[in-house]
Amino acid sequence: MPRNIYDEDHEAMRASAREFVARTLAPRAEEMVELKSIPRDIWLAAGKQGFFGFDIPEEFGGAGVDDYRFNAVVAEEMSRFNAATSSCFGIHSDVCPPYIVDLGTDAQKQRWLPGMASGDLICAIAMTEPSGGSDLAALKTTAVRDGDGWLLNGSKTFITNGYQADLVIVAARTDPSKGAKGITLFMVERGMAGFNNGRKLDKVGMDESDTAELFFENVRVPDENRLGAEGMGFIAMMQRLPQERIGAAVSNVAHAKKILEETIQYAKDRKAFGQPIGAFQHNKFLMAELVTKIEVAEAYVDDCVAAHAEGRLTAVDAAKAKWWSSQVQNDVLDHCVQLHGGYGFMNEYRVARAWRDARVTKIWAGSNEIMKELIGRDLGF
Repeated sequence: MPRNIYDEDHEAMRASAREFVARTLAPRAEEMVELKSIPRDIWLAAGKQGFFGFDIPEEFGGAGVDDYRFNAVVAEEMSRFNAATSSCFGIHSDVCPPYIVDLGTDAQKQRWLPGMASGDLICAIAMTEPSGGSDLAALKTTAVRDGDGWLLNGSKTFITNGYQADLVIVAARTDPSKGAKGITLFMVERGMAGFNNGRKLDKVGMDESDTAELFFENVRVPDENRLGAEGMGFIAMMQRLPQERIGAAVSNVAHAKKILEETIQYAKDRKAFGQPIGAFQHNKFLMAELVTKIEVAEAYVDDCVAAHAEGRLTAVDAAKAKWWSSQVQNDVLDHCVQLHGGYGFMNEYRVARAWRDARVTKIWAGSNEIMKELIGRDLGF
């Protein structure tokens, strides 16, 4: 089925992103795997291309484009290259900027947004803690009033961009007596005394992604670094998680679709018993099923992207897109590995890396079980 949500301007941006992948990312793919991160000069190159500033107003160095479809086409092309790069760029450019744009003061916007748009300031968001992931309301990191500032103590884990981050949006408990209403957001900057970016975590997949633990030991954060009103952090996160989840869904589908395309070509080229393996009825039927699954998932995600661009996407529909796309992605890639046979288990083949990378998508941005819980509540249960 033809896709109908993108126009010529979006496709021009897609072409720019695809050219950036071919010119800048692809030649350095192995370097990023070895470093377990994206080199700083690549961040700057992506910023120069304008990939980080869609949600940032022009006066603060961004494009000021109020159309999420531009974010989506860039995410698709980055995901076709690999899911890890798309994740790192997406956290920085799709997830973090809306917090500052929507909640920040003019001084905060001027201070941080231009560097985020250019790629000079790498941003991360720190919600997840070692003692719990999905239960954000139960976080234990604390911020206590100290004169005209705050003392921040605690730790976070599984933080994408955490090792290189210059700027981190940190959720901390400021009033233990108020539960979810006692959480506040703070902007923690590299170099603040007591802030340690920790180590790069050794993950099963997403090798190119800089993922780290963060530690805060009596970090003195000035009140001017508080983001939004005191006690409104949990609400702010809940309001902005749908954009993170639809971004994840876009990436999931594009990632699986690209690897399936490569697998179909492999099934045409690889011969066994005198014919292409794709000609065997089982494999032919299987690939027919996989293509259909991808196109149906893509159609739903496209509708969600269009809805989000118009301000109509609900948290429940974003949850549906997130869990379903990650499930389809994992199902499709598992079959792609099987179709490659023994080669599918070799890291030198993209399908093997893609299979490893995909597994975490059923966990992050809210586990699939939490997504189903949100949907179930909406059904009245």
